[in-house]
Amino acid sequence: MIEKLRIHVSRIFVLIILAIIAISSSAWEGTAPFLSTVLFLIAVILVALASLGRLWCSLYIAGYKTDSLVTAGPYSMCRNPLYFFSFLGAIGVGFASETFLIPVIMLCAFALYYPFVIKSEEAELQKLHTDKFRTYCEQVPKFFPDISKLQEPEEYVVKPVIFKRHLFDALWFIWLVGILEIIEELHELDILPTLFTIY
Repeated sequence: MIEKLRIHVSRIFVLIILAIIAISSSAWEGTAPFLSTVLFLIAVILVALASLGRLWCSLYIAGYKTDSLVTAGPYSMCRNPLYFFSFLGAIGVGFASETFLIPVIMLCAFALYYPFVIKSEEAELQKLHTDKFRTYCEQVPKFFPDISKLQEPEEYVVKPVIFKRHLFDALWFIWLVGILEIIEELHELDILPTLFTIY
């Protein structure tokens, strides 16, 4: 239930952001092209890290999300690595708008909404895994990864059919950057109107 709600809320938020970008343009694009390029470069780096990180998480969690407590790989560094990499991706997509305002909106939205999602999911994991989850919480940070804690097994059983279903979810930040580039091109061709500029 929480996961479906999270997905719906995220999609609605993304559509609102895309709508805002579709009728606006970056104030830096014409006045400070170098800054505009730097912002897009930051976006590419963050989105690449997010996509690789989400793929890594999906490799470990696909098919195991509720059956067993996953504590290896990215989940040995923090309890919510999927959300951490999603956070990087959201900020990256914000910077792909070549503005400062959109990444700040993404940051605020994430900071306001996702702590509730994490709290709810961890309460569910506590019910399912009791003492094992409590020990895990004591040893592993909640959100920001501690690389020194990384533990990866030599072998790990992956469920390919379920993992394939997670591939699109892992890469959706890349699709969003592509959509933003299309929107920018439509503005340059005067197909989309520019009603205001964003800094």
